[in-house]
Amino acid sequence: MIKLLLSWDIKDEFEQPYFEFMMREFVPGLIRLGVQPTEAWYTLFGEGPQILTGGVIEDLDTAEEILASDEWRELEAKLLTLVTNFQYKLIRANGRFQL
Repeated sequence: MIKLLLSWDIKDEFEQPYFEFMMREFVPGLIRLGVQPTEAWYTLFGEGPQILTGGVIEDLDTAEEILASDEWRELEAKLLTLVTNFQYKLIRANGRFQL
């Protein structure tokens, strides 16, 4: 299993549209693509990204296909209108909390 880890900060003026996009498009889109969400963290205080989230994917080949797909590019482009400091990475899933 491969884990897709994502992080970002929500633009202040876009919090409501951000949460609507997450529930209506982003999360359902990830699931359609084959990413099973495993966690989501919202940082209220302190340093670091405001949002940390992750999901698992069957294998590395599938993960790379997902990240090269038009549907992923569309989701990412919409997300980037609502957030800053967006980053993602792929790592081997080990069943525990991972950064």
